[in-house]
Amino acid sequence: SASNMKSMERELQCPVCKDIVKQPVVLPCLHSVCLLCASEVLVQSGYPQPELPPEPNSPASTPNTRSPRQARRPMPKADRALRPGFGTYPGRRRKEGHTQLMLFPCVPCGRDVELGERGLVDCMRNLTLERIVERYRHTVSLGSVAVMCQFCKPPQTLEATKGCADCRASFCNECFKLYHPWGTPRAQHEHVLPTLNFRPKVLTCPEHDQEKLQFYCKSCQRLLCSLCKLRRVHGGHKIVPVTQAYQTLKDKITKELGYILSNQGTVLTQITQLENAITQTESSRQKRSEALANQVAERRSLLEHAGLMAFTQELLKETDSACFVHAARQTHNRLAQSIESLQSFSLSADPSFRHFQLDVSRELKLLTDLNFIQAPLAPVIDTQRTLAYDQLFLCWRLPPDSSPAWHFSVEYRRRGVVPGGGRLEEVSGTSAVIDRLEMDSVYVLRVRGCNKAGFGEYSEEVYLHTPPAPVLNFYLDSRWGLHADRLVVSKEQRCARSVPGLSLLQAADRALTSCHLTADLLVGDVAVTQGRHYWACSVEPGSYLVKVGVGLESKLQEWFHLPQDMASPRYDPDSGHDSGAEDSSDSPPSFTFLTMGMGKIYLPSSANSHHGTANYRDGGIANGNGPSSPTGVTYPLPPRLGVCLDVEKGRVTFYDAHSLRPLWEGAVDCSAPVCPAFCFIGGGALQLQELVANRNADQTPVRRVTIQSRVTKLN
Repeated sequence: SASNMKSMERELQCPVCKDIVKQPVVLPCLHSVCLLCASEVLVQSGYPQPELPPEPNSPASTPNTRSPRQARRPMPKADRALRPGFGTYPGRRRKEGHTQLMLFPCVPCGRDVELGERGLVDCMRNLTLERIVERYRHTVSLGSVAVMCQFCKPPQTLEATKGCADCRASFCNECFKLYHPWGTPRAQHEHVLPTLNFRPKVLTCPEHDQEKLQFYCKSCQRLLCSLCKLRRVHGGHKIVPVTQAYQTLKDKITKELGYILSNQGTVLTQITQLENAITQTESSRQKRSEALANQVAERRSLLEHAGLMAFTQELLKETDSACFVHAARQTHNRLAQSIESLQSFSLSADPSFRHFQLDVSRELKLLTDLNFIQAPLAPVIDTQRTLAYDQLFLCWRLPPDSSPAWHFSVEYRRRGVVPGGGRLEEVSGTSAVIDRLEMDSVYVLRVRGCNKAGFGEYSEEVYLHTPPAPVLNFYLDSRWGLHADRLVVSKEQRCARSVPGLSLLQAADRALTSCHLTADLLVGDVAVTQGRHYWACSVEPGSYLVKVGVGLESKLQEWFHLPQDMASPRYDPDSGHDSGAEDSSDSPPSFTFLTMGMGKIYLPSSANSHHGTANYRDGGIANGNGPSSPTGVTYPLPPRLGVCLDVEKGRVTFYDAHSLRPLWEGAVDCSAPVCPAFCFIGGGALQLQELVANRNADQTPVRRVTIQSRVTKLN
């Protein structure tokens, strides 16, 4: 509204000239000043006079006879590079000696701001602020001057009715039709209101011409183009698309604006207190009155129709992501400071005359109630939830008697790197997801909390072993010969349960044996043809017999059509390894399984392994001779079983997925697509390991990377 526009004039003033900003540029401190004012300040500070380009459409630069193409001709790049104060100084090569850095005395900050050797060239224009100023001028009509057509021949110059953002010129109706004939590319130019100050359509990189600013570096708090993003200076920085930064910053400002507008009664009450305090301090010193008056003005800006609030509401209308992020950070900081001041309100000056005597009552109360803030205690790592799979998931908690933490610092490094030499990441929650880790490596992690008292002690170090190969993500395929009466697959297709039902009991009545069971086979919905792949699963300890392994897709399909009935699952209790190729002595087996059941895992001996290719491994060291038992050994069932398939070598290795300790290795035929397979004999349950990326737990992303693996979906 017009009243809102009038109230925010203070927000649109240049801090140097105290007038409405014109062609504002954003300084590194996020304050905006007029381009001409900034140049004059630099000259007064002893820097050379910059050669400013003529303003668009000014009488000196755009006479009435100039065509639209001439009006928008840009300054040559070589000339821009040699402007004093905007790049390299005349008579000096860029690589000669040490370059002097420019310092700009910022009035609102009260300190010198470093501009760098390129000066104002790196300070991008605040296009959002220019749009708000233009809306303000059209609404308030403050000193508005009629804009004349730039292409009418004098003395019959008419008032402009349209502006062209592409031609950067203002036209009357007749001239606009003349220079934008129907059916030509110029007819598609963007129409704007007539103005004397045309702006670029979008923000472009000051170092790379015509490159749009599509990214935002959270570490440097700068807008980047696609070329700036590739620079080494931004290596390891947190870089997000500008649309994401736009939405995040816009949501924060919207919440802050809503909080202030919902506390208008508090603002009015504080204004009343301040005005009463001003009345009581009329006889006091002038500085106190000025301090309180400034505080009143600051509080008035928080009212719904006041300057800062109106400016913020106009700011939220910006739809250009780069322009919004470029202009809104200073407003976000001011709103945050206003909310903090609103919540902890106190008079900036004492209206009484107690300063003539020493009053230590407040200090005595503070000393009496003195309570030292302690740093957080060492966090406790949750080893049950912490794991390394497709990503590394670290979870922790603070001890019950610990002081709260503002944030946590996570340090992770490869084993062998000295403590303090790893990478540090700041997270706000009690968990973190770490990516871009090397395969088959041991990482050491620790975490510590931080609050107002500083950093606390580090937690105990935890060692996590990354998988030996990229993780293969797949689901259980229920389309092949699934017996619904005794084998059930979950809705998410990551869990399966086998329950012997009525049909098996009826079969047992007709059989001569005391028990009659059927082997049910279940496979994954992907088949691999090359590379190395790893996946993990967990078998319920109470399962009777469950076989986990891999096999040729074609051979597994044949097995589906030839169900194997057996009198007892103990027909071969000592094998633990089913090759599916016992009739062949020269070729690797078509499928390889490892047997688990009744809380144990059955490992075959070297004598029983196919062609002697299987080796026992204990503690990660291969034992070629194997155990003394000729029929293999049994171990307690690990919480999770890992499977690593190497297609090129035709080898499959089984691991204790919790510690990545190899359990057994054998050969498998990989001449055709190979897929994960699971066999149930009797009652049992199996669940595939969930990807860390799919977990719904409270987690803070630290680093992420997509691991690509070549797989084929089963038809």
